[in-house]
Amino acid sequence: MDYDVLILGGGIVGCAAAYELSKYNLNIALIEKDYDIADDVALINCSVVYDGCEGEDTLISKLQVMGNDIVGKVSDKFNVDFEKCGYLIVAEDEKGEEKLKNMYNTSIRRGIKEIYLLDKEQVYEMEPNLNIDVRKALYSKNTGVISPYDLAIAYGEIAFDNGVNFKLQEEVLDIQKISKGFSVITNKNKFTCTTVLNTTPGENYSVDSSNKVNKNRSNLKYFLLEKEFKANFKNIISTLNESENKLYTIPTVDGGYVVAIKTDENITYEESIEKISSFMGNIDEECIGAFYESSFFNDTLIIDDSSIDKGYVKVTGKNYSQVTITPAIAKIVCETIVSNLNCVLKKDFVDKRRDFYRFRYLSNDERKEIIKLNKKYGKIICNCQKVSEGEIIDSIRRPLGARTIEGIKRRTGVTFGSCMGAQCLNKISSILARETDKKITDIVKDSKNSKIMISRIKEFDDI
Repeated sequence: MDYDVLILGGGIVGCAAAYELSKYNLNIALIEKDYDIADDVALINCSVVYDGCEGEDTLISKLQVMGNDIVGKVSDKFNVDFEKCGYLIVAEDEKGEEKLKNMYNTSIRRGIKEIYLLDKEQVYEMEPNLNIDVRKALYSKNTGVISPYDLAIAYGEIAFDNGVNFKLQEEVLDIQKISKGFSVITNKNKFTCTTVLNTTPGENYSVDSSNKVNKNRSNLKYFLLEKEFKANFKNIISTLNESENKLYTIPTVDGGYVVAIKTDENITYEESIEKISSFMGNIDEECIGAFYESSFFNDTLIIDDSSIDKGYVKVTGKNYSQVTITPAIAKIVCETIVSNLNCVLKKDFVDKRRDFYRFRYLSNDERKEIIKLNKKYGKIICNCQKVSEGEIIDSIRRPLGARTIEGIKRRTGVTFGSCMGAQCLNKISSILARETDKKITDIVKDSKNSKIMISRIKEFDDI
């Protein structure tokens, strides 16, 4: 056999599973069709770490509780941006209040602690700048916000340092059962393995059953507000009303805000702004750094280990709390696979991410000491986010280094500022081309069809 375990998919679930399995004496590879890992994680710098209160499904709620506990522990160990903050779920009408009470009672039965029912006076005392009518609110002290792609990349980097073989830009075409395991056929190779963990079963392969995911999707529009926008909200806030539409405001890990609208209707940008203003007060559009549209996922999650005796496990379904539940899923799946393979823990496992610098968080004295060691840290490339050339080079050279502009963005924060890369994109592209020994016209945003520069108009020595 080429490998003991083949993990299909380098998203956050695949990377977390690779990390958990790399603690054992196993020969592991991970196959990812894109240029980089963690491409399934939204490109905003915060995700809510849930506590189980909103999980309508008992399994999802349990995974949220378990994941909440794990995230708090690994974020510090992995040097991942994570901030604890409270969560207010606000009922706006009678129907919303009824839902809220049911949610509270269900959470108490599930054993979730540090949650409280508040009346409107308590809510306005806690959040005086809230611009909606409040009937009641559920308040949780268990929640927080985390940088989702930083967590996924940290999982991947540690797994890489512990021997997991990452095969990027390789697409799985089929999985076939053979006498003592599986044959995994990609667009580049054919591998054999004892166990397959499929975290991206978008299509049915030869070994798959016809299990269908109960998909529950809504429209999600969200705005990234600049630090200059002074909302002065202390907590994560969401609304609950008669309709299934919801508004969210989420403080980011670096001081800004994300405001999101979940709706069954595909509303316009202008309608989104109007709804946000009714929630937060009038918003100066100059403070909007970015506007994104995506789906809100609330699928039924399936961890299918029914074929573990044959060596096949798959994780199916997308959920809004994916970042929270992923560490729990990874532990559960790892325990199943390890038990089936009867393997032992490594004695030399390195449970630590390699050190790196984030200049915007350092004092001037700390910066001076680093610049003495490497002058490239003294050259600021992204003025908005205070990211130096040294940080960009490190993001390319480190384990599973960036190979795209978005890869550098996820690792350093470049182009997240108010200019959105207008002043630094060409410099970043030039550094990436130089460090990877490529032509500037080969540099892509995130995939092979997203070249930053199609061709040169004239030839210069540099750009």
